[in-house]
Amino acid sequence: MRFQIVLMWALSVAAPGLYVYLGFITAESNRAILNSVVAAAIATLTGLMILRRVDDFPGMRSYSMILPSLAASYGIVLVGILGLRLVYSRVVLTSSFVVAVLTAFGLAFLTERLVKPIFSVVPGGDADTLQDIDEARWMMLDTPVVPQHEPCLIVADFRHDHAAAWERMLAEAAISGRTVYHSKLLRESLTGRVTIEHLSENSFGSLLPNHAYRRVKRLLDLVGVVLLLPLLLGPMAMIAMIIALDSPGGIFFRQERMGYRGQTFRMVKFRSMRPRDAIADEHGAREDAMTRSDDDRVTRIGRVLRRTRLDELPQIVNILRGEMSWIGPRPEAVPLSRWYESEIPFYSYRHIVRPGISGWAQVQQGHVTDLDAINQKLSYDFYYIKYFSAWLDIIIALRTIPTMIGGFGAR
Repeated sequence: MRFQIVLMWALSVAAPGLYVYLGFITAESNRAILNSVVAAAIATLTGLMILRRVDDFPGMRSYSMILPSLAASYGIVLVGILGLRLVYSRVVLTSSFVVAVLTAFGLAFLTERLVKPIFSVVPGGDADTLQDIDEARWMMLDTPVVPQHEPCLIVADFRHDHAAAWERMLAEAAISGRTVYHSKLLRESLTGRVTIEHLSENSFGSLLPNHAYRRVKRLLDLVGVVLLLPLLLGPMAMIAMIIALDSPGGIFFRQERMGYRGQTFRMVKFRSMRPRDAIADEHGAREDAMTRSDDDRVTRIGRVLRRTRLDELPQIVNILRGEMSWIGPRPEAVPLSRWYESEIPFYSYRHIVRPGISGWAQVQQGHVTDLDAINQKLSYDFYYIKYFSAWLDIIIALRTIPTMIGGFGAR
C-alpha cells in the first residue's frame, strides 16, 4: 500500500503539479496549483483506499472498479473545492485524474499477475476440494509440521475430525502467529458464495441479517429516491416516448413478483417485450416468465433497455412503497419463485431482505433461469445476506455502473 501511495502521488500528483508550475502549459496562480495538488493527493489516496477495500470482496479484483472508484473520489474532492469556492487548476486536476487511472490500471495488471496467495492445506474434510478455486495457489501438507516459509497461510476444515497430530500442529501454528483459516469461510471469501447445507448449522451466527443497518438502509433508499428522482424524470420521459413510437402496447410492464418476507407485489418496469396474453396454467406461466437469450419477444428498443438495465428505472416507485430497495436480491416472478422453492432447499430464505434493482448475484453472475444456475445464484444471495452491510451495498452500486455499460448478464 505504501508503495502504491508513493507511486500514485509521484506520477499523478507531483508530476502534473510541476508540469503546470514550471509553465509548460499555461501560467496559473500558485494558490490554484497548490489547491489542486492537495486535492489530487486526497483524491488519489481516497481512490486507493476504496480499491484496497474493494479487494477484500471476492470477484472484485478487476479493472472494472478502477474508473468508478477514482471518478467517485475525484468527484467528491471537486465538489468540495466548488463548495468552498477555492481557486483550482483544471489542467492539474484533469491530468492528475487521467494519470491516476492509467497508473491504477498498471498496478492492477502487475498485482493480478505477480500477487497470488499460497495456502498450506491440512488434508481432510472439504479442504481437499479447495484446489478447484483458481484465485489462489494450494500446497497440500503431507506431515503435521508447521510450515516455516513466510508468509505462512494455513487452511483446514474445522468441522473435520482430524488426527491428534494435526490438531496439535494447528494449535502450534496459531500460537506462533501463523494465520489459520477455516476452509468454509475461506471458500466464501474467494468465491463470493455461501452454501447452506442445513439451517441448524447457523453459519450466519443469526438467521436475521444486520438489524440496525436494515433500518438505516430503508432511510438511505428514500434519500436516494429524493436525490435521484429529479435527475431521472427527464431520461424516463424520453424512454417512455421512444417505447411508444417503437412498438404498439403500453409503456410500462407490471408483473407479480415475490418480495420481502415472501409477500407478493406488482413490480413495474419499462416494457421491453411485445404485449402477450396472460397464461393460466402453471407450467406455461413459468415458461412465459423466463427470458431466453435472443428472445424474439424483445423489441428493438427493449434490447437496449435490457442491456443497460434502464428498463428497471420505474422500480423507483416500488422503492417508495417499501416493496424494494436500490440494492438487494432480484425479485423473481411468482411462478418461477414457487417452482424454485419446491426444488431448492432454503430458497425462501432470500426473502429475509428487501429485493433490489441491482444485487450481488447480478453483478457476479448475470441473468439465469435454469435450476443449476439458480443454485449458484442462491449462494450469491446468501453471501449478500450474511455480509449485509453499507459497504457491500456501495461495492455493488459501483460494480453496477460497468455492468450497465457492458451489458453483462442481460437477456
